[in-house]
Amino acid sequence: MTLSGQGYRCSAGETFDSVALNVYGDEKYACELLNANPALCTIPIFTGGEILALPVVEIPEDDGDTEKMPDRAPWKEG
Repeated sequence: MTLSGQGYRCSAGETFDSVALNVYGDEKYACELLNANPALCTIPIFTGGEILALPVVEIPEDDGDTEKMPDRAPWKEG
């Protein structure tokens, strides 16, 4: 894993999912954030002020051949 050299200061109430959505445009990159920040991986909701190391994530371009992923995770539907 390559780190970007940049950090992200979390706000109160943020989660790894919400940071991934904010930084990378998709919650599915939360796993990369967790792997890059093992000391913080047991925190479900940040209190604010935590600094996350941001890994370099290769985001594929939409080529139109792949099946579109849903906009929301199924467990968040409702």
